[in-house]
Amino acid sequence: MCGIYGYYDRAERSLSEEALDRMAHALRHRGPDDHGRFHAPGVALANTRLSIIDLACGHQPMASEDGQVQLVQNGEIYNFIELRESLGAERFRTQSDTEVLLRAYLSEGPEFVQRLNGMFAIAIYDARDRTLRLFRDRVGVKPLYLYEEGTRLLFASEIKALLRGGAPARLSPEGLHHFLTFSCVPPPYTMFEGIRHLPPGHWMEIGPHGTRLHRWWNLAGIQPESRSVEAWVQAFRDLLDDSVRLRLRADVPFGAFLSGGLDSSSVVAAMSRHLPAPVKTFSIGFHDARYDESPFSQEVAEKFGTDHVLEKVEPNLVDLWPRAVYHCDQPHADVSYLPMLRLSELAVRHVKMVLTGDGGDELFGGYQRYADFFARPEVLAASDETFRQLYHQNCTLLYGEDAKRALYTPQLLAATEGFDSFDVTRTVLESVHTFDRINQALAMDTLVLLPMNNLVKPDRTTMAVSLEGRDPFLDPRLIELAFQMPGELKIRDGQTRWLYKQAVERDLGPELTHRKKQMFTVPIGEWFKRELRPFTEGLLLSERSLDRGLFRPEAIRQTLHEHQAETQNRTREIRGLIALELWHRIFLDDSFDHAPSFEEIGLEPALTRLASSA
Repeated sequence: MCGIYGYYDRAERSLSEEALDRMAHALRHRGPDDHGRFHAPGVALANTRLSIIDLACGHQPMASEDGQVQLVQNGEIYNFIELRESLGAERFRTQSDTEVLLRAYLSEGPEFVQRLNGMFAIAIYDARDRTLRLFRDRVGVKPLYLYEEGTRLLFASEIKALLRGGAPARLSPEGLHHFLTFSCVPPPYTMFEGIRHLPPGHWMEIGPHGTRLHRWWNLAGIQPESRSVEAWVQAFRDLLDDSVRLRLRADVPFGAFLSGGLDSSSVVAAMSRHLPAPVKTFSIGFHDARYDESPFSQEVAEKFGTDHVLEKVEPNLVDLWPRAVYHCDQPHADVSYLPMLRLSELAVRHVKMVLTGDGGDELFGGYQRYADFFARPEVLAASDETFRQLYHQNCTLLYGEDAKRALYTPQLLAATEGFDSFDVTRTVLESVHTFDRINQALAMDTLVLLPMNNLVKPDRTTMAVSLEGRDPFLDPRLIELAFQMPGELKIRDGQTRWLYKQAVERDLGPELTHRKKQMFTVPIGEWFKRELRPFTEGLLLSERSLDRGLFRPEAIRQTLHEHQAETQNRTREIRGLIALELWHRIFLDDSFDHAPSFEEIGLEPALTRLASSA
């Protein structure tokens, strides 16, 4: 687990060492253990390393014997032992998974990526054809951002490193337009003009004659299968168990996040089968019982005899918001980033790696909104195009197209003319039109929601404190199984994750398996009405905010009034607008080389208001 960065210039103009040093500094939290760099005329590859496997010999860049091929990676390759044996273990100089990538590339060329079971962003410079090749994993667990101008392309694990390398910090109207629909920015777009996210399942080659993008993995190519319920149950159990087994490969202490929900509990159950010692588990709870899941995590910990670390905190985590925005590089309206940061801080005091339950909801139908959506009669009767429109509305978390236009100033209306966020949804749903409709919806969330938000959260919150997170549900074999499986086995009779629950109930028991899903969040919507009302109004209606010329002041006032008067619940819209304004202050108004406090961006700490009103 690391951060990677570098550049390629077709004109062989070199970036200064000082600029590269600034890029490295911006990624220091992702890799505090080691730093390595290859730099030749017109090209550089570099790595900041968080050492997890082969601590002594896993230094990067990893180079071929003749020095012609240089490789860096951010991630972990879980089947590296099996790949190492197939490539001839006697040839290897180290025990690291990075050398496996190098040997596989030298043996098979870019097709090597097809054999990888892991999370990764990989950069390879091949001097034999003077080409840089960049690869990203199937569903975008690991990030990789790009900025291309003229003959030069910069790449990095985080946008802030691109900015330190010379990319300009300018607002992208298209990124903003999509953010205001989805509450985060879908790849390949970003909130920065000219900066793109390499799409999941793609690789890019940058050479003397230009840049080409290739798709190396396509979820739409998975073919549905027919099996008995018993066969699906056994396949799910076997693959989840083996996925967890592979992800226990590490040379450092590790554990698991444990919320007490179905996904994290299933992962901990599998870990307990494979480890001789108790699993180290971590959870945070809130003193406010309305938002506290800790009794459930404690129940799971007792059931499987884990070494459980629980910390109860006040839910008023709002002062972590600027830090979360800084580490995400982009605004996200999801405030569950705040307790996730606190949970990561707790875990890293004890371990260097954790397993998580991310991905299970999107693959196997875990959100209640899926059951609610497919219970609607008009969904069942809809034409293909109407179904896509209806599901887009289901994915619209902040503003619809008309509502956005009503929010925009004339200047932003002109800048966003021709953009339609439905194009994002339609493109994905059309690509999986052969799937049944439940699986079409889950494919949309797997290909868009996961890489734009639900995988950003665990990556950025763990990496902010130099902790590695691994997600067994995103094993490629489980992804394939999920979309071979009929959607009717995921959402059945109004129940979410139907088949999944059949598979794990024998391990977890009926109460833990079937308890109602609880979101990992804080009661911020209530605070916007009362304790945080002065903070919210002072921020969103400030002269500094309104002078940006993005939104009509009367539209912002109406949003706040409707929420405060309780005529409409505008929690999501207000969260999104606050995150956007914090992002402007951190990245466009200033250029911080650290996560700033509220005071540093010109605001009174929000926590002070919460505490004073208690």
